[in-house]
Amino acid sequence: MMETNTMWRAGVASDRGLQRSVNEDRAFADETHGVFLVADGLGGHAAGETAAETAVQVVQERLAAFDGEGDLEHKVREAISAANNEIYQLAQEHAECNGMACVLTMAVARDDRVIVGHVGDSRLYLAWNGELRKITSDHSPVGEKEDHHELTEEEAMHHPRRNEVYRDVGSQIRSADDPDFVETKSFLFRPDAALLLCSDGLSDSLTSAQISSIVESYDGDPDAVAQQLVEAANRAGGKDNVSVVFVPGPEFVGRMAANATAARQRHAVTRVRTGGRRWRSIFKDACLVLIGIILGIVLCIGIQRFWR
Repeated sequence: MMETNTMWRAGVASDRGLQRSVNEDRAFADETHGVFLVADGLGGHAAGETAAETAVQVVQERLAAFDGEGDLEHKVREAISAANNEIYQLAQEHAECNGMACVLTMAVARDDRVIVGHVGDSRLYLAWNGELRKITSDHSPVGEKEDHHELTEEEAMHHPRRNEVYRDVGSQIRSADDPDFVETKSFLFRPDAALLLCSDGLSDSLTSAQISSIVESYDGDPDAVAQQLVEAANRAGGKDNVSVVFVPGPEFVGRMAANATAARQRHAVTRVRTGGRRWRSIFKDACLVLIGIILGIVLCIGIQRFWR
């Protein structure tokens, strides 16, 4: 897979929580190639762990073969459908894996653009300008009601049907072109923004405001943010596995970080200096043009006088 020109840094954390004996989540970050993924196994048994692990492995292998040619968004759909079919096949071959599946959210970052592949109720958030925006849609009855503002965020978090999903990876054979399977999106990514991928163990435990306050504490250590989010979910009850991948852009600065003011001043100085160089270059070019015009006028006057 082609490397991205942007130097990505990601914080990754995953924990089984306080009430589960097994961690069926998987979190993955390939900083070199800009690939980030969270998978959440379904079923409440060891097979869910196998499904999530298989999804990460297959997606990673499929994207590793991508040479940069063709449609990356379609390649993401192909990778997730390949993972789906591999999970389904394993479930048919091994009785202990019967019915296993997972949900997943992945982001492939290419310089100033992010391609998203999503199935289920794990999530991708975008943090920018002090706000946290949910990019993905929950493929669940309760999630739909929340997205349509029929339920408040806290009502949805505590709804008895919160864990039901109507899309998953692995329960049946799927194709990359199935319109009711993989949700894909593409959007421009600013260098002063950040991505947050998480399983529902985080979004069912913390409100978006609580998540945002931790993201905005970022002071240069993405692993610390990821770990703080997991710890906060556990303090809120730790009822589920929780996994987080936090990817700050190269100019992202948490608004509540201790060094936020100094960092913003550095970025502002950099922009002023860059702007200053640009205006100096424009002024220099304008002066050269003006000198050329003056020399041309002087030359014309001299020639006219000579021929007189």
